[in-house]
Amino acid sequence: MECALFDCPAAWRPWLPPCVRGLEREEELAQAVWDLLALTPSGLLQLEKGLLRCRILLLPGGSPPELVSLANAECLITYGLSSRDSLTLSSLEAPVLCVQRTLPRLDGSVVEPQELPLGSLPAPAEELLPLLGLYLLQMPLTDGRSIW
Repeated sequence: MECALFDCPAAWRPWLPPCVRGLEREEELAQAVWDLLALTPSGLLQLEKGLLRCRILLLPGGSPPELVSLANAECLITYGLSSRDSLTLSSLEAPVLCVQRTLPRLDGSVVEPQELPLGSLPAPAEELLPLLGLYLLQMPLTDGRSIW
């Protein structure tokens, strides 16, 4: 499966889930039809028409419609701190990832709405939402296991 994070900060590279590529240049977006692609907020702003083709796109909530329209994706999943985002945080103190609606996973299963305690993170949870979304949508989930 082809999975990537576009405009991946260098500090995040060691934390990328297995089999997820950290992309830095726009040209890399056009190299594949991505099964799962996550965009950082700065990555979203760099998009150009026709560069993006993917099955599942994870993007910042509140993205301008003109930028979202550039995405050629089967499924859009938003992340952020708004109650309208599919992935958000229900607590920032002791970080808890909140899945607001049923989300498709790469293996054909779904993630049901739920709250997932995150435990200790290497950076603020709100900054890591694209990475957390990648883990959630790609990694096998078992009862009682943290996604991080």
